[in-house]
Amino acid sequence: MRSTMPDYPLTIGHIFRHGQECYPDSLVVTCHGDRLTRITFADLAGRAAQLAGALRSLGVQPGDRVATFAWNNQEHQEAYFAIPCMGAVMHTVNIRLSPEQLRYIIGHAEDKILIADASLAQVLAPVIADLPAVKHVIVFGDGHRELLPGALDYEDLLAAQPRHFDWPEVEESAAAAMCYTSGTTDLPKGVVYSHRSTFLHSLGVCSGEALGLSQADRVLPVVPMFHGNAWGLPYAAWLVGADLLMPGRLIQAAPLAALIRAERATLAAAVPTVWYDMLALAPAELDLTSLRMIMCGGAAVPRSLIESYQERFGARVVQGWGLTETSPVASLAFPPKGCPPGQEIDYRSTAGRVLGGVEARIVAEDGTVLPNDGESVGEIEVRGPWVTAAYYRDLTPTKFHDGWLRTGDVGRMDARGFITISDRAKDVIKSGGEWISSLELEAAIVSHPAVREAAVIATPDERWGERPLALICPAPGETVRPRELRLHLAGRVVRWWLPEKWAFIDHVPRTSVGKYDKKLLRAQYAAGSIDVVESGAADERSPVPAASSDEPGS
Repeated sequence: MRSTMPDYPLTIGHIFRHGQECYPDSLVVTCHGDRLTRITFADLAGRAAQLAGALRSLGVQPGDRVATFAWNNQEHQEAYFAIPCMGAVMHTVNIRLSPEQLRYIIGHAEDKILIADASLAQVLAPVIADLPAVKHVIVFGDGHRELLPGALDYEDLLAAQPRHFDWPEVEESAAAAMCYTSGTTDLPKGVVYSHRSTFLHSLGVCSGEALGLSQADRVLPVVPMFHGNAWGLPYAAWLVGADLLMPGRLIQAAPLAALIRAERATLAAAVPTVWYDMLALAPAELDLTSLRMIMCGGAAVPRSLIESYQERFGARVVQGWGLTETSPVASLAFPPKGCPPGQEIDYRSTAGRVLGGVEARIVAEDGTVLPNDGESVGEIEVRGPWVTAAYYRDLTPTKFHDGWLRTGDVGRMDARGFITISDRAKDVIKSGGEWISSLELEAAIVSHPAVREAAVIATPDERWGERPLALICPAPGETVRPRELRLHLAGRVVRWWLPEKWAFIDHVPRTSVGKYDKKLLRAQYAAGSIDVVESGAADERSPVPAASSDEPGS
């Protein structure tokens, strides 16, 4: 027996038309520092049609790659619809990459057109001459346009086109967009999203088990549109008619707080650093009463950060987990129904449960699938309709296992499906034959009120193989010593996890997507450029009991 349901294509074009027709008065608001611009969905749709016409006039055909190099703003949202809906492929390029990485990524993708924010001209100018596949550069906004000679003006191109476009029928399996991984340990790898995967991811993000988005929401995506599609929010919000509040270049704590207060944002999404910085603002600058949810991810979200927002503002921080390869949202941390209030924080501090449509499992080094007992630790593997099965022009079979994506994250899963991530596979510390989770150790350290950030890396140890080095960034105006931190950690982590090596730094370096750059920290340590303090005799006179002779750290 066959279904009588039609084979209706799931495309970004449907998301585009639905938002345009059902929510024409919803808004996209962009912050330009001292002013805001507003445009309705209906008017933005007209400009997207003009952009598609302009790209077609420049020779863009189905399957051609069109790169964007921009902040979160109205023009970027226009490109989000114009490019894939005309059958081309939108390639969002990370504006924080090095010139070498930009040359590689744009060259590897063979982008034909590059749409750039003029404020980023200085970043782009050094590499343009090395990109022979790029036929045209289109520039919008204010900035040093003179650094990009020959660039076409965005508004002039749109003005020459009608506000309608003959949108083609696009297959749901066709490529819609692509994004490259950050490439912290290898060359960046391209992940290609299909129309179908984007459509299903948008439904998943909007669902009640996820963000529960609706037309009543005002969504502030601080997480960049140039990486991971701003966690899918530009499409998800449009699908349900939620207003989009675009921060532009102003992604510092003070202007973001002002934008939340002025525009009454109901949901904001950003990496933990942003929310840490906001806590340092004066109370008069912070009004978070409009926020029903703070989505936080991109790096481990410490329990202390979740508790701070709950206790100080009554704001709910929801931790999300995912990768470029998972479109990117794979799981969210909501406590299970019936959970006693005192235990909710334990679940909220995990990576949560995968969204419907995504499957996850824990796998041992030998490939054995481990039980969901909350104790067995292995690599997390995932699969699903918005999880990639290959990289673009890059055969990397070791990243895939029997149809599952090997995430590189190490963790465990309990019987209810809650995932706890212990570490990245490349960052986990093996000491005396046992694993030390750098993420869990970092979370315990930053719970000390004098610590703003902490990164933990493995260092060679003659006896134990590896031991942790804790790199500490104190909170503004605070000082802290290894002895105090060891006292603080006692009872929070097992005894043999306590670091003997400490370093105090101004800030923790980050990758282009905001994660701790532990590769750089390991290189700096190897080069001897990090001043290390040993928690030696002076510190061992503290009340922390001495480790036994058969434990690391004794």
